[in-house]
Amino acid sequence: MAQRSLFTRALWFVAVGWWATPAVVNLAWFLNATVIGLPLGIKLINLVPTVLTLKEPRSLSAPDDARGQRSLLVRGVYFVLVGWWLSLLWANVAAFLAITIVGLPVAYWMFNRLPFVTSLYRFDG
Repeated sequence: MAQRSLFTRALWFVAVGWWATPAVVNLAWFLNATVIGLPLGIKLINLVPTVLTLKEPRSLSAPDDARGQRSLLVRGVYFVLVGWWLSLLWANVAAFLAITIVGLPVAYWMFNRLPFVTSLYRFDG
């Protein structure tokens, strides 16, 4: 699947992405607080770049470039020890920066790195 055009992604961000991304992050963290909702919460966090600007994961657009992800065991241990609290802090700082014009580029960068900060999942392959 090819990436959407820059115009389409920018239009999505202005119309939907700026308000939907914090909603998805908060829903994900509500789900992460429960054992039953944890898998869905992690999946939602991994989709934050798509919600923000319709960016497709490289695993969908170029499957051969997506090789080399860390094992599920390593990612799980990292999430339990570091990822759950660091990504909550990371997402809140990004949301704060997103409300300022100057901080918007940094917030965009941070939201795109949120899956990696949460569970070492490399969204871009």
